[in-house]
Amino acid sequence: MKWGILGAARIARTDLAPAMQLARHTELAALATRDPTRAAPFRDLVPDLRIHASYDALLDDPEIEAVYIPLPNHLHVDWSIRAAQAGKHVLCEKPIALQAEDIDRLITTREATGKLIAEAFMVAHHPQWTLVRDLLVDGMIGPLEHVEGVFTYTNRDHANIRHRPEMGGGGLRDVGVYPCLTTRLATGAEPENLHVDIRWQNGVDTFARVWADFPGFTLSFYCGMMQMRRQHMLFHGQDGWIALSAPFNGAVYGDCVVEWQQGSDTSSRRFNNVNQYALMLENFAQSARDGTPFPCPLETSRGNQAMIDAIFASETS
Repeated sequence: MKWGILGAARIARTDLAPAMQLARHTELAALATRDPTRAAPFRDLVPDLRIHASYDALLDDPEIEAVYIPLPNHLHVDWSIRAAQAGKHVLCEKPIALQAEDIDRLITTREATGKLIAEAFMVAHHPQWTLVRDLLVDGMIGPLEHVEGVFTYTNRDHANIRHRPEMGGGGLRDVGVYPCLTTRLATGAEPENLHVDIRWQNGVDTFARVWADFPGFTLSFYCGMMQMRRQHMLFHGQDGWIALSAPFNGAVYGDCVVEWQQGSDTSSRRFNNVNQYALMLENFAQSARDGTPFPCPLETSRGNQAMIDAIFASETS
């Protein structure tokens, strides 16, 4: 599958473009950027990379089969629709939309064009989360009672798009989505009630504590973008627990280990040699080519955005 990237964003440069060099059935063929200097790191990976001076020019490139969109959050829906209507499969960085109803437009476009449109939630493709789901289904820790999570990092550059409310910035949309998504994926459950405490700075949430009631268990997590980086997830049952030391991006946050305890027996498994971005690209290519179900379809993304929408709404209710 020949890929084009809309924009030379940092995540495209540091994570997705290198993963395209690792993933099977995947080739990075083109980049759209108006600044040739920003194309240099991509050309270091792919010397014959085609550089387009506009996003529309890349969408008009007949050799490109799929596009990755790492643009600012408020541009995701419109450019995803335009790309699909141009005949390209679309993998868009999260959050793919700023409200759940906007994902309905993407679902309508997917059905009308027959093109795969998906959100780039790399964690949905990581085998550690398959293990967690299997342990829960097998009853390894007994009935689940509580889930807790943390995802924080440090970004004090107030010129950064994550600090700009008009671009859909803020910590919940950037990293709070991950405890929400992984809890939902691991349990197959959806939240019923939510309570939140949010700290705002210049119009964006820089720290949030969230409490959620799910059928039969509860969730609590905090997230932020002005704190020392940390991440962790814990699933606590009546008969044991499952802990993930680096549940979202282990290469940055340390050893990627799943540990679980049942009674007095403790087991663990390491996943330090996994590139979840490459796995996501491989799954995307297979799904686009033969219709294999994608691990994180738009319907899953819509449920996650609905949870984020409800978190924001619960603060004002």
